[in-house]
Amino acid sequence: MTQPEIPEDLRRFVLTSVPSVPFLEALLLLRAAPGQQWDSTALAERLYTREKVAQGLLDDLCTAGMARRCDAPAEHAYCYAPATEALRELVDRLAELYAKHLVEVTHLIHSTLDRKAQKFADAFRLRKDA
Repeated sequence: MTQPEIPEDLRRFVLTSVPSVPFLEALLLLRAAPGQQWDSTALAERLYTREKVAQGLLDDLCTAGMARRCDAPAEHAYCYAPATEALRELVDRLAELYAKHLVEVTHLIHSTLDRKAQKFADAFRLRKDA
């Protein structure tokens, strides 16, 4: 059985803009309920993680232009708000792909993490030519 082809633009988006599976899961939760306000407590409960981690994910989503702080009444609440329509469309397509090919998308995300970890490890490797 062959693995499904991940479209190049989505592959590039995942490799450049999705740093971890929890980031993607947080993004997809916000996307699934665009009118809902999320705080770190609610997100932590849904992702089964600590509030500090959830807050970091919300902050990262804002930095990436995929979410924003919501207006009142909730203080410290975040809403799904892609910065551009093109970004919204990419996230929509990624959500569809992830729903059908969770393992392949997860492997792609982890391949990025593996490469970064290897580069970091290589930086400390003693070399014979040094």
